[in-house]
Amino acid sequence: MSAEIAVAVAQFAPGADTAANLAEIERMTRLAASRGASLVVFPEYSSFFTPTMGPEWVAAAEPLDGPFVRALAALAADTGCHIVAGLVETGSEATASAHGRVRNTVVALAPNAGLVARYRKLHLYDAFGMRESDWVEAGVITEPELFELGGLRVGLQTCYDVRFPEVTRRLVDAGAELVLVPAEWVRGPLKEAHWRTLCTARALENTVYLAAADHAPPVGVGNSFVIDPMGVELATIGESTDVALAWISRERLESVRRLNPALELRRFAVSAR
Repeated sequence: MSAEIAVAVAQFAPGADTAANLAEIERMTRLAASRGASLVVFPEYSSFFTPTMGPEWVAAAEPLDGPFVRALAALAADTGCHIVAGLVETGSEATASAHGRVRNTVVALAPNAGLVARYRKLHLYDAFGMRESDWVEAGVITEPELFELGGLRVGLQTCYDVRFPEVTRRLVDAGAELVLVPAEWVRGPLKEAHWRTLCTARALENTVYLAAADHAPPVGVGNSFVIDPMGVELATIGESTDVALAWISRERLESVRRLNPALELRRFAVSAR
């Protein structure tokens, strides 16, 4: 593998126009690729978003082989970049309510390989006065789907999941060395502090790289970043719509793990409730 890999986080505010969201994803992917990125991480719900969930979310949902994912696959092939983004996915019939539910899904597309990993949000945002579960079905616990990027193994999780450290630890136990966190981290009192603290903690306690992409304000807190295994913010976006790039390496990962062998010293494992 090459000594370093360029990873980008792309921060924007998706809306209800999927075509417009795709146009912005294309613009930002090409910008990241021009700067040398091998991977671009976009926010949760990149395909479709409105501040309040309702029937329009069910109408906008797409399957994994739908036009949004196909467009991402074509863009990955054209730019040579891996692309990770949030999708409002069609829900399963088994859990459909009277009004139907969608899935909160993250997809990973590789150049000329298509869909290489997917992740369905495990912990729904039924907190801080919100009830995501009214319109979204929780993901089924399955073996983590990882993909490879320049010799590093990459895992996926979503937004509210970062409040549950066992989610990240389970990815790391499966071999993840870079964890990606597409998010729609809603603004509110202390929420920005929670976002920065929790993401940094997940990187530190697992001695992994973490790249988190949030919605730009006014709904999201912004502050998308790439964090290294020592908790150092390698690249950060504030409140703007922008792309930030960081270079990561196995050498740094292994150096940190020699200095802090926390994964080897731990005495507990993760199991499902």
